[in-house]
Amino acid sequence: MLPQRPGEGTSPLRHSAILGVMSGHAKRFDAPDGTVIHEIIPVGWLQCNCSILGDAATREALVIDPGDDVEAIQEALVRHGLRVMMIVSTHAHIDHAGGLGKLHDLTGAPVLMHRDDLELYEALGAQAAWLGMPEPEIGDVDHFLKEGDTLRWGGFKACVLHTPGHTPGSISLYLPQDGAKMVLPRPQVFAGDTLFAGSIGRTDLWGGSLEKIMRSLREKLMELPDETLVFPGHGEATSIGKERASNPFLLER
Repeated sequence: MLPQRPGEGTSPLRHSAILGVMSGHAKRFDAPDGTVIHEIIPVGWLQCNCSILGDAATREALVIDPGDDVEAIQEALVRHGLRVMMIVSTHAHIDHAGGLGKLHDLTGAPVLMHRDDLELYEALGAQAAWLGMPEPEIGDVDHFLKEGDTLRWGGFKACVLHTPGHTPGSISLYLPQDGAKMVLPRPQVFAGDTLFAGSIGRTDLWGGSLEKIMRSLREKLMELPDETLVFPGHGEATSIGKERASNPFLLER
Protein backbone atom coordinates (compact mmCIF):
# COMPACT_ATOMS: atom_id res chain seq x y z
CA MET A 1 0.00 0.00 0.00
CA LEU A 2 1.01 3.63 -0.42
CA PRO A 3 3.32 5.46 2.04
CA GLN A 4 2.37 7.59 4.99
CA ARG A 5 2.87 11.33 4.99
CA PRO A 6 3.92 13.23 8.11
CA GLY A 7 0.93 14.72 9.93
CA GLU A 8 -1.55 13.01 7.62
CA GLY A 9 -4.00 10.20 8.28
CA THR A 10 -3.79 6.93 6.44
CA SER A 11 -7.26 6.34 5.02
CA PRO A 12 -7.31 4.54 1.63
CA LEU A 13 -9.36 7.34 0.09
CA ARG A 14 -6.83 10.00 1.05
CA HIS A 15 -3.98 7.99 -0.41
CA SER A 16 -5.89 7.25 -3.62
CA ALA A 17 -6.00 11.00 -4.30
CA ILE A 18 -2.31 11.04 -5.24
CA LEU A 19 -2.59 8.22 -7.79
CA GLY A 20 -3.23 10.64 -10.61
CA VAL A 21 0.29 12.06 -10.41
CA MET A 22 2.10 8.74 -10.15
CA SER A 23 4.01 7.61 -13.24
CA GLY A 24 2.94 4.45 -15.01
CA HIS A 25 6.06 4.18 -17.16
CA ALA A 26 8.66 1.43 -16.80
CA LYS A 27 12.12 2.58 -15.70
CA ARG A 28 15.52 1.05 -16.40
CA PHE A 29 18.36 0.81 -13.88
CA ASP A 30 20.75 -1.34 -15.92
CA ALA A 31 24.42 -1.40 -14.92
CA PRO A 32 26.63 0.86 -17.12
CA ASP A 33 28.79 -2.12 -18.13
CA GLY A 34 25.80 -4.00 -19.47
CA THR A 35 26.01 -6.90 -16.99
CA VAL A 36 22.75 -6.12 -15.16
CA ILE A 37 19.25 -5.88 -16.59
CA HIS A 38 16.97 -4.06 -14.15
CA GLU A 39 13.54 -2.89 -15.22
CA ILE A 40 10.90 -1.51 -12.84
CA ILE A 41 7.30 -1.73 -14.04
CA PRO A 42 4.66 0.13 -11.99
CA VAL A 43 1.75 -2.31 -11.94
CA GLY A 44 -1.90 -2.13 -10.96
CA TRP A 45 -3.99 0.84 -9.92
CA LEU A 46 -1.77 1.41 -6.86
CA GLN A 47 1.33 1.44 -9.12
CA CYS A 48 3.41 -1.09 -7.19
CA ASN A 49 7.02 -1.16 -8.35
CA CYS A 50 7.55 -4.63 -9.82
CA SER A 51 11.28 -5.22 -10.37
CA ILE A 52 12.82 -7.55 -12.90
CA LEU A 53 16.48 -8.14 -12.05
CA GLY A 54 18.40 -10.17 -14.60
CA ASP A 55 21.93 -11.30 -15.39
CA ALA A 56 22.74 -10.30 -18.98
CA ALA A 57 25.19 -13.21 -19.36
CA THR A 58 23.16 -16.12 -17.99
CA ARG A 59 19.72 -14.54 -18.70
CA GLU A 60 18.56 -15.71 -15.27
CA ALA A 61 16.17 -13.32 -13.52
CA LEU A 62 14.37 -12.62 -10.27
CA VAL A 63 10.95 -10.94 -10.24
CA ILE A 64 9.97 -8.95 -7.14
CA ASP A 65 6.36 -8.01 -6.33
CA PRO A 66 4.34 -8.84 -9.46
CA GLY A 67 1.18 -7.30 -8.04
CA ASP A 68 -0.78 -7.01 -11.31
CA ASP A 69 -0.38 -6.45 -15.06
CA VAL A 70 1.34 -9.81 -15.45
CA GLU A 71 1.12 -9.55 -19.24
CA ALA A 72 3.37 -6.46 -19.15
CA ILE A 73 5.81 -8.27 -16.87
CA GLN A 74 5.88 -11.28 -19.18
CA GLU A 75 6.39 -9.02 -22.21
CA ALA A 76 9.45 -7.45 -20.57
CA LEU A 77 10.86 -10.88 -19.70
CA VAL A 78 10.46 -12.05 -23.29
CA ARG A 79 11.89 -8.81 -24.68
CA HIS A 80 15.05 -9.25 -22.57
CA GLY A 81 15.22 -13.00 -23.18
CA LEU A 82 15.13 -13.72 -19.45
CA ARG A 83 14.29 -16.95 -17.62
CA VAL A 84 12.65 -16.42 -14.22
CA MET A 85 14.34 -18.42 -11.47
CA MET A 86 12.30 -17.10 -8.50
CA ILE A 87 9.31 -14.85 -7.83
CA VAL A 88 9.59 -12.99 -4.51
CA SER A 89 6.86 -11.14 -2.64
CA THR A 90 8.14 -8.54 -0.17
CA HIS A 91 4.74 -8.77 1.55
CA ALA A 92 1.27 -10.10 0.82
CA HIS A 93 -0.84 -7.00 0.25
CA ILE A 94 -2.81 -7.43 -2.95
CA ASP A 95 -0.99 -4.66 -4.82
CA HIS A 96 2.27 -6.60 -4.38
CA ALA A 97 1.05 -10.21 -4.43
CA GLY A 98 -1.98 -10.18 -6.72
CA GLY A 99 -0.08 -11.53 -9.74
CA LEU A 100 1.99 -14.22 -8.01
CA GLY A 101 -0.19 -17.14 -9.07
CA LYS A 102 -0.55 -16.00 -12.67
CA LEU A 103 3.17 -15.30 -13.15
CA HIS A 104 3.98 -18.69 -11.63
CA ASP A 105 1.64 -20.33 -14.15
CA LEU A 106 3.33 -18.51 -17.04
CA THR A 107 6.94 -19.10 -15.98
CA GLY A 108 6.93 -22.14 -13.71
CA ALA A 109 9.17 -20.25 -11.28
CA PRO A 110 8.74 -20.87 -7.53
CA VAL A 111 6.94 -18.29 -5.38
CA LEU A 112 8.72 -17.13 -2.21
CA MET A 113 7.51 -15.05 0.75
CA HIS A 114 7.80 -14.94 4.53
CA ARG A 115 5.61 -17.40 6.41
CA ASP A 116 4.20 -14.66 8.66
CA ASP A 117 2.35 -13.21 5.65
CA LEU A 118 0.74 -16.48 4.56
CA GLU A 119 -2.55 -15.65 6.32
CA LEU A 120 -2.62 -12.30 4.55
CA TYR A 121 -1.91 -13.96 1.19
CA GLU A 122 -4.69 -16.46 1.71
CA ALA A 123 -7.00 -13.48 2.34
CA LEU A 124 -6.40 -11.88 -1.09
CA GLY A 125 -10.08 -12.35 -1.82
CA ALA A 126 -11.05 -10.30 1.22
CA GLN A 127 -8.47 -7.65 0.29
CA ALA A 128 -9.92 -7.46 -3.22
CA ALA A 129 -13.45 -7.07 -1.87
CA TRP A 130 -12.33 -4.30 0.51
CA LEU A 131 -10.75 -2.37 -2.37
CA GLY A 132 -13.49 -3.17 -4.90
CA MET A 133 -11.09 -5.08 -7.15
CA PRO A 134 -11.51 -8.41 -8.98
CA GLU A 135 -10.27 -11.36 -6.93
CA PRO A 136 -6.88 -12.54 -8.23
CA GLU A 137 -5.70 -16.12 -8.68
CA ILE A 138 -4.15 -17.49 -5.50
CA GLY A 139 -1.45 -20.09 -6.02
CA ASP A 140 0.82 -22.05 -3.73
CA VAL A 141 3.81 -20.60 -1.92
CA ASP A 142 6.74 -22.84 -2.84
CA HIS A 143 9.23 -21.67 -0.23
CA PHE A 144 9.06 -19.57 2.93
CA LEU A 145 11.84 -17.04 3.43
CA LYS A 146 13.37 -16.08 6.76
CA GLU A 147 15.95 -13.68 8.15
CA GLY A 148 19.43 -14.57 6.94
CA ASP A 149 18.42 -16.59 3.89
CA THR A 150 20.48 -16.06 0.74
CA LEU A 151 19.02 -16.07 -2.77
CA ARG A 152 21.29 -16.71 -5.76
CA TRP A 153 20.54 -16.45 -9.47
CA GLY A 154 22.94 -15.75 -12.30
CA GLY A 155 25.81 -13.80 -10.74
CA PHE A 156 23.58 -12.19 -8.11
CA LYS A 157 23.37 -12.69 -4.38
CA ALA A 158 20.56 -11.26 -2.24
CA CYS A 159 20.30 -11.43 1.55
CA VAL A 160 16.85 -11.65 3.14
CA LEU A 161 16.08 -9.16 5.91
CA HIS A 162 12.88 -9.71 7.90
CA THR A 163 11.51 -6.16 8.26
CA PRO A 164 8.06 -6.48 9.88
CA GLY A 165 5.82 -3.54 10.70
CA HIS A 166 3.94 -2.80 7.50
CA THR A 167 2.87 -6.44 7.65
CA PRO A 168 4.08 -9.24 9.95
CA GLY A 169 6.00 -10.95 7.16
CA SER A 170 7.44 -7.96 5.32
CA ILE A 171 10.94 -8.59 3.98
CA SER A 172 13.64 -6.55 2.26
CA LEU A 173 16.25 -7.94 -0.13
CA TYR A 174 19.78 -6.58 0.26
CA LEU A 175 22.29 -6.97 -2.57
CA PRO A 176 25.85 -6.10 -1.46
CA GLN A 177 28.00 -4.39 -4.04
CA ASP A 178 30.39 -7.31 -4.49
CA GLY A 179 28.62 -10.13 -2.72
CA ALA A 180 28.76 -12.61 -5.61
CA LYS A 181 30.12 -12.91 -9.16
CA MET A 182 28.20 -9.77 -10.10
CA VAL A 183 29.82 -6.50 -8.99
CA LEU A 184 27.16 -3.81 -8.73
CA PRO A 185 27.80 -0.07 -9.10
CA ARG A 186 26.33 0.38 -5.58
CA PRO A 187 24.77 -1.90 -2.97
CA GLN A 188 21.00 -2.11 -3.33
CA VAL A 189 18.01 -2.90 -1.15
CA PHE A 190 14.51 -3.72 -2.32
CA ALA A 191 12.55 -2.42 0.66
CA GLY A 192 8.95 -3.27 -0.24
CA ASP A 193 6.64 -0.95 1.69
CA THR A 194 8.94 -0.55 4.70
CA LEU A 195 10.90 2.50 3.49
CA PHE A 196 10.03 5.10 0.86
CA ALA A 197 11.63 8.28 -0.41
CA GLY A 198 10.70 10.68 2.38
CA SER A 199 8.29 8.32 4.12
CA ILE A 200 7.70 4.86 5.59
CA GLY A 201 5.05 2.19 5.19
CA ARG A 202 1.63 2.66 6.73
CA THR A 203 0.89 0.59 9.82
CA ASP A 204 -2.87 0.94 10.19
CA LEU A 205 -3.78 -2.15 8.16
CA TRP A 206 -4.10 -5.75 9.39
CA GLY A 207 -0.94 -6.88 11.22
CA GLY A 208 0.69 -3.45 11.05
CA SER A 209 2.78 -2.13 13.93
CA LEU A 210 4.46 1.26 14.21
CA GLU A 211 6.78 -0.07 16.91
CA LYS A 212 7.89 -2.97 14.72
CA ILE A 213 8.41 -0.92 11.55
CA MET A 214 10.52 1.60 13.45
CA ARG A 215 12.61 -1.24 14.86
CA SER A 216 13.00 -2.69 11.36
CA LEU A 217 14.12 0.68 10.07
CA ARG A 218 16.57 1.40 12.88
CA GLU A 219 18.01 -2.09 13.38
CA LYS A 220 17.98 -3.39 9.79
CA LEU A 221 17.76 -0.79 7.02
CA MET A 222 19.58 2.06 8.75
CA GLU A 223 22.45 -0.35 9.43
CA LEU A 224 23.14 -0.55 5.69
CA PRO A 225 25.82 1.65 4.07
CA ASP A 226 24.75 5.21 3.21
CA GLU A 227 25.47 4.63 -0.49
CA THR A 228 22.93 1.80 -0.67
CA LEU A 229 20.36 2.44 -3.37
CA VAL A 230 16.81 1.90 -2.09
CA PHE A 231 14.11 0.60 -4.42
CA PRO A 232 10.81 1.04 -2.56
CA GLY A 233 7.49 -0.62 -3.29
CA HIS A 234 6.03 2.62 -4.68
CA GLY A 235 7.46 5.85 -6.02
CA GLU A 236 11.00 6.93 -6.71
CA ALA A 237 14.30 5.31 -5.75
CA THR A 238 16.35 6.88 -2.96
CA SER A 239 19.36 6.00 -0.81
CA ILE A 240 19.92 4.98 2.78
CA GLY A 241 22.09 8.06 3.38
CA LYS A 242 19.46 10.43 2.04
CA GLU A 243 16.70 8.89 4.15
CA ARG A 244 18.89 8.82 7.25
CA ALA A 245 19.52 12.55 6.84
CA SER A 246 16.10 13.81 5.74
CA ASN A 247 13.26 11.31 6.19
CA PRO A 248 10.91 13.00 8.72
CA PHE A 249 9.82 9.67 10.22
CA LEU A 250 13.43 8.83 11.02
CA LEU A 251 14.38 12.31 12.21
CA GLU A 252 11.51 12.70 14.66
CA ARG A 253 12.07 9.41 16.48
